[in-house]
Amino acid sequence: MNMYELLYQYFKEKTNIDRDRFNEFSDYFKPSQTSNKEFLLRIGKVCKFNYFVNKGCLRIFSLNEAGDEMTRYFTFEGKFGTALSSFIEQKPSFEFIQSVEKSDILMISRKDFYMLVDAFPEVNIIYRDILEMAYVTSQKRIYGLQGHTALERLKWLIAYQPKILSKLSNKVIASYLGVTPYTLSRLKSQL
Repeated sequence: MNMYELLYQYFKEKTNIDRDRFNEFSDYFKPSQTSNKEFLLRIGKVCKFNYFVNKGCLRIFSLNEAGDEMTRYFTFEGKFGTALSSFIEQKPSFEFIQSVEKSDILMISRKDFYMLVDAFPEVNIIYRDILEMAYVTSQKRIYGLQGHTALERLKWLIAYQPKILSKLSNKVIASYLGVTPYTLSRLKSQL
């Protein structure tokens, strides 16, 4: 399959762009491969890229004061992911971006991305969609998990984000739910 096909399908679904128009800017997205658990961004570094996942999964997470991982977001195939605050503000990131598995990605520099946002209405629509979905996802996560028991959070995950459970390790899932891997195993046995 063409390395840009999934990205084209993403644009087509959101903007109804035709192939010729897409081809005018697709080369700005550079193909890359990550190894398992490779860091694309570390805390304290400025995020300079937006990533589109063709195959695999990226995880965006931070550390609490005790050094425990707190996962904010997973980017699966056919989606964009970045440390959005650092990407926008060009300030040091408070998050890591790490591949969960060997992944095929398309990366675009911040400079090129914003140039395309200004030059192509279709890319502007995608950027707006990325921002809106980041907001909606964070709101659902905050209000969907806040004040709930660990078992209720696991049930929420099963109902609203089942792909996470089927693709990722208990350690990573536990960091997303804010529980220990031991607690997650115990909760799964209660289902």
